[in-house]
Amino acid sequence: MHSENEHFDRLIQLLLPPEVFEYFEITMIDVKEKEVNIHLDELNIHPKGFEKEKLISKGFHSSATIQDFPVRDKAMFLHIRRRRWLVESSGQVISRDWNAIAKGTRLTKDFATFLKGILG
Repeated sequence: MHSENEHFDRLIQLLLPPEVFEYFEITMIDVKEKEVNIHLDELNIHPKGFEKEKLISKGFHSSATIQDFPVRDKAMFLHIRRRRWLVESSGQVISRDWNAIAKGTRLTKDFATFLKGILG
């Protein structure tokens, strides 16, 4: 048998592009009368090219909001916070290059839409 959390995880994975779970964690789900708001924070995984650097997480950029497909006649909004890091050796502040992720991945249609919302 599956635990209640496993059932929840399986259900939420049906609602979002599967690639989202490689880079983000759900921090909150807020269901209102006419909308569902899902809040996602980028995981603290070093961006490509910086795996060997000492990076210090410096929080997040402002949240970006993407409207996704409706669920049960409720609008669904994804509120995404992209992480930023400080490269200790150079003092440079970096973020994951989502354009490179888009180019280097075989994108599902849903994940391409998701990235388009992040990139603007």
